[in-house]
Amino acid sequence: MKLDVDVLRYLSKDDFRVLTAVELGMRNHEIVPTELIDRIARLKHGGTYKVLKNLLKHKLLHHDSSKYDGFRLTYLGYDFLAIKTMVNKGVFVAVGRQIGVGKESDIFEVAREDGTVLAMKLHRLGRVSFRAVKSKRDYLRHRSSYNWLYLSRLAALKEFAFMKALETHGFPVPNAIENNRHCVVMSLVQGYPLVQVKQLQNPETVFEAILGQVVRLAEHGLIHCDFNEFNIMIDDDEKITMIDFPQMVSVSHRNAQMYFDRDVECIFKFFRKRFNLSFQESIDDNDDSDEGRDEAGKPCFSSIERSAGFLDRELAASGFTRKNEEDIQRFIEGGAESDTNSDSEGVDLVEDLNEADTVDGDSSHLLEQNEGYKCQGKEESCEARESSGSEKEVVSDNEENNEEALQNEAELVKNLSKQRRCAIAKAHKGRKTVAARNSYKDKGGRSSHNSKIQKQLSSW
Repeated sequence: MKLDVDVLRYLSKDDFRVLTAVELGMRNHEIVPTELIDRIARLKHGGTYKVLKNLLKHKLLHHDSSKYDGFRLTYLGYDFLAIKTMVNKGVFVAVGRQIGVGKESDIFEVAREDGTVLAMKLHRLGRVSFRAVKSKRDYLRHRSSYNWLYLSRLAALKEFAFMKALETHGFPVPNAIENNRHCVVMSLVQGYPLVQVKQLQNPETVFEAILGQVVRLAEHGLIHCDFNEFNIMIDDDEKITMIDFPQMVSVSHRNAQMYFDRDVECIFKFFRKRFNLSFQESIDDNDDSDEGRDEAGKPCFSSIERSAGFLDRELAASGFTRKNEEDIQRFIEGGAESDTNSDSEGVDLVEDLNEADTVDGDSSHLLEQNEGYKCQGKEESCEARESSGSEKEVVSDNEENNEEALQNEAELVKNLSKQRRCAIAKAHKGRKTVAARNSYKDKGGRSSHNSKIQKQLSSW
């Protein structure tokens, strides 16, 4: 979906209030009921419904009436909420052209008030290409529902935390500035993707620098997992910059060696095909480079020592907590339940949703009636147990009295179960049966007259 920022100028406070209400409702609803949106937004004179119609026209919301009348946020509406928050914070004041697109994110130019140009990355997990990858790799397994907006927010939070930590340790990464929802604002890299470069003055030097960053990351306890020519930027001075960090894992991961070898193989394969490098000759020239490498000249994962630090542990204090890591890993591995967004969106949410779970008066009355019968049954059973216990203490040596006490207990249990069944039956009689929308309606024909006679006979 194309990001049209011109619509943002004409949205009022009520529009953003309703958008925020839908976001709050999506905390525990896949499709937020219209009544709940009106209750959270609290607009006067029924203005919520008029605003919903306006937001639906601009495709900021999606309407669904298959089970009940409700709405959910689209990625465009989620973009507007994030951009509005960034503008209110003063991070940037203008949004420019789109400079990058992928299966997981879109990248735009933004400008500050002083004219500084930055990069804004909007994570968009759940596109058709990304869903096809998941279905082929069996990420979801038996799970049937999931929230892409929540997963995009987790990916943005993880990338922001990784960029902050890597920047403090001197890695060539963009400068992370701000993060909100699924949006990450960073400095604009003045360079080109390595995949677009056809010639290099010193390809051997660039190759060694890139390979050195892979090894250095492993020494700090991290593996990039997607270190290829598409995620490496290079400038006119042939200095490299790493980008795209949501998929990074620790060296303690069970598949860490496979990810490390895959990153190294991608670099070797690209430089072999694009620049015709012969790695065996470069290895023979530099005897010192044989340390920690195999016969083909590739770094060995087993020979790398974590002497530089433990970034994978430090990142828990950089914003991306262990709980967030568990949520996104459970989603990728398919071992968790579907509602991953139940308790983790507390950053931008309020506790007004407790009012949304109130039940109608009739149903609550029936529930209280059932609970009353249960409490009454529990009190009678407690009294019966106390009386039976006293009888056992008084006549403990008499077997006949014990048998009588057991019979009394059995009778009490039968009476309690009978009272419970009567209470449930009374509760069910008070309910009104609601006919289905597509149910057959009696139009007074001959067949309906016969059906009435059959009903009377069955009742007799």
